[in-house]
Amino acid sequence: MDRKVVGQLAAIVLGAAAGGGFPQWNCRCEVCRLAWAGDKRVKPRSQASVAVSADSEHWILLNASPDLRAQIQANESLHPRGEARGSPIAAVVLTGAEIDQTAGLLSLRERSPFTLYATAATLAVIADNPMFAALASDAVARHAVVPGERFALGHGIEAELFIVPGKVPLYLEGDDPDTSSESAANVGVEISSGTARLAYVPGAAAITPAVMQRLARADVIFFDGTLFTDVEMIASGTGTKTGRRMGHMPLDGPDGSLAALNGLRARRILVHINNTNPILIEGSPERGRVVAAGWEIAEDGLEVKL
Repeated sequence: MDRKVVGQLAAIVLGAAAGGGFPQWNCRCEVCRLAWAGDKRVKPRSQASVAVSADSEHWILLNASPDLRAQIQANESLHPRGEARGSPIAAVVLTGAEIDQTAGLLSLRERSPFTLYATAATLAVIADNPMFAALASDAVARHAVVPGERFALGHGIEAELFIVPGKVPLYLEGDDPDTSSESAANVGVEISSGTARLAYVPGAAAITPAVMQRLARADVIFFDGTLFTDVEMIASGTGTKTGRRMGHMPLDGPDGSLAALNGLRARRILVHINNTNPILIEGSPERGRVVAAGWEIAEDGLEVKL
């Protein structure tokens, strides 16, 4: 698909699912079972990432999912350019160091230059993993970003990272993790071009007044839609943790994100949707409630223009 957009901020949802994608490779929960059977009420989704551009020539990735190779192939705007080698991917901005946020970086190791932006905490995790040395330092510059400080991504785009309650990556959390801490291990991204503002928050354990203030000024919000209920994975037999234990507030309930973010003026789109979440099923009661509350459910390839 050709996604040429000139003179305005544009975003393409490269992937809308949580870690593992949808359907998840080893899952036969009620929702995944429909996907494996080819039921038309559900659509497969790859792991969460968004690409943004203000000139339709240079693209910034918000996280690099393990599905990045296929996502590039599916979106013509990200296809290679030039006579030999070259890519329109100018930068990658990370919201954390989870596997589903960073593994796609290894698909960008063939020495096409780009810049990697993340907090110092996230870059330290990447530096500790020798596999990421495949991203040669003379081709991939790494820039530590302080949350709350605006920085230029170039090509008409500025960004700012902001702290969102969450947790460290699963492989670093230990036996008794703090699942709602406010640290540089979990951030959101505000993208701006001119007066247009976009917020990307794929993981949120809670919504603080500071996060709410940030979202209130956005024109478009891509927000954590991991689970519909806090006990969804336990009830479906696919896990033993609640959503909040995993660092994700549920959509439903008096303290869920639908209630907390009610009334925002922005266009609101759910991303990072877990394979167990019934909002993935067209016509489900849960999907109906989400849509009635003013939210959209992202699909791979969804394009947004601001």
